[in-house]
Amino acid sequence: MRWLLLLFIGLFPLATALADAGGQSLDPFLHATVQDDGVMAASVVLDGETLFRVRGISAAPAAKRAERIRQAIVRLAKQPALDAHAGEVIAAADRSEIRIAGQSIATLFPADAALEQIPLEVLVEASMERIANAVDRYREERSHTRLLTSTGLLLGISVLAGLLLYAVSALFGWFNRLIEKAGKTRIREIERASHRIIDAAQLWSWLGAVVRVTRTIALVAIVLAWLNAALGLYPWTRPFASNVFHLILSPLQRMGTGALESLPDLIFLALLILVVRALLRATKVFFERVDRGRIRLNNFDRDWAMPTYRIVRILIIAFALVVAYPYIPGSDSEAFKGVSIFLGVVFSIGSSSFIANMIAGYSLTYRGAFREGDRVRIGDHMGEVVNVRALSTQLRSPKNEDVNIPNSEVLGSTVVNYSSFAREQGVILHTDVGIGYDTPWRQVEALLLMAAERTGGLEAEPRPFVLQTLMGDFTVIYQLNAHCRDATRMLQTYSELHGHIQDVFNEHGVQIMSPHYEHDPEVPKVVPPEGWYPAPAKAPQ
Repeated sequence: MRWLLLLFIGLFPLATALADAGGQSLDPFLHATVQDDGVMAASVVLDGETLFRVRGISAAPAAKRAERIRQAIVRLAKQPALDAHAGEVIAAADRSEIRIAGQSIATLFPADAALEQIPLEVLVEASMERIANAVDRYREERSHTRLLTSTGLLLGISVLAGLLLYAVSALFGWFNRLIEKAGKTRIREIERASHRIIDAAQLWSWLGAVVRVTRTIALVAIVLAWLNAALGLYPWTRPFASNVFHLILSPLQRMGTGALESLPDLIFLALLILVVRALLRATKVFFERVDRGRIRLNNFDRDWAMPTYRIVRILIIAFALVVAYPYIPGSDSEAFKGVSIFLGVVFSIGSSSFIANMIAGYSLTYRGAFREGDRVRIGDHMGEVVNVRALSTQLRSPKNEDVNIPNSEVLGSTVVNYSSFAREQGVILHTDVGIGYDTPWRQVEALLLMAAERTGGLEAEPRPFVLQTLMGDFTVIYQLNAHCRDATRMLQTYSELHGHIQDVFNEHGVQIMSPHYEHDPEVPKVVPPEGWYPAPAKAPQ
């Protein structure tokens, strides 16, 4: 802030010098305005003071007439030797010319007098007096004594503004420490009293935001007050003093007026936000307790709790938006409607697959096809379910590959869950073996059951069983079935089982003839026990 003040102090002399040298008007009020009768009019303004108004004529528009008169007054004022009070009026039938010290200053018409609803003679006399007084002020305010005084006042109000800025900053700093010391404890008590429906951190953040906004408003008000006073000290910048406040306060006034008109709607929106926040917090607490098993609902699975909460949250927010829409300031404006239509079109174009996957995700949740940790097969992909998201399902394959499958694809695919019954009854692992007709089927079944007993991952109860699924031209297809409770080790269990089947059949000299068989060999294709561990294989110790 100190640097800002110094910058303004340094710019004032430069601005005054440029304005004096260029001789250009800095007056922002020379623009023409339309009167009630439709005729253009403009004000003659000198150093921020309006002297009189003139209308446009066929020879010159109103703004051009006003500027010419102002320039004539300035030329008169810059000649100190000329007496501004030595004026005369040259009257004609349809006009009156004001001349001062032999210089033509302005020509006024009956139409100009009609603006003030006074006779032309009265307007001329009043204008001559206003011009003379304006010239005197113009000369006095540009004197060296007055400029030195103004500069001293500028330094004084600058120092005062700096002290006020420092004092306000220190005051708000002290106040912030005070409320932080005394308010946090009270806010935590409010949070506990509301059963954590009210978030203490959020409430404290809002309170801090209010304090910061108030501090900023106070600092800005001090700077604006200093700026208004500083601009008013010099005649070249005085027109901007009121203009600055007009430019700043006019939008604020419109905003304030609009805010007052919309105050009932804003109060309703604030209450709606509070109600929705409290409802969302209470809903979250309820479903979290359902998820943890503290609240039990009939025919409602615990795994459905958080997905259901997300659906309910979306519905609550959507309903709140529908209710709040008519009460939003500016909701009936064309710009607001255009933005709403644009967002709706963008959302409808880009969200078709998004919505499809989200609906499919929730459908999978409530179908209970699988849950996290299950070993499943989805289409051509098999693995452990790592995460079930709203849009996709993540699997981890036996090769430690992460596979993300869109939920819409999951919903349209055949899902095989190996873990759903494995936890209670055990999933049935099965493998097929082809044996010739010359081997008694009772022996084959006994050998397969022996291989199952040697496999560590298979359950003894329920007991494994063998089915004869096919009687082919040369072989009988035997299917070994055994229960397994750890579906995540299916591949390892299958590998161990196949190894034991080979060992058992080799031990008893029975040839395995699957998967393909063309004719009977002269010698059975078996491996004797002494040939089970050729190098580099090693026998177990």
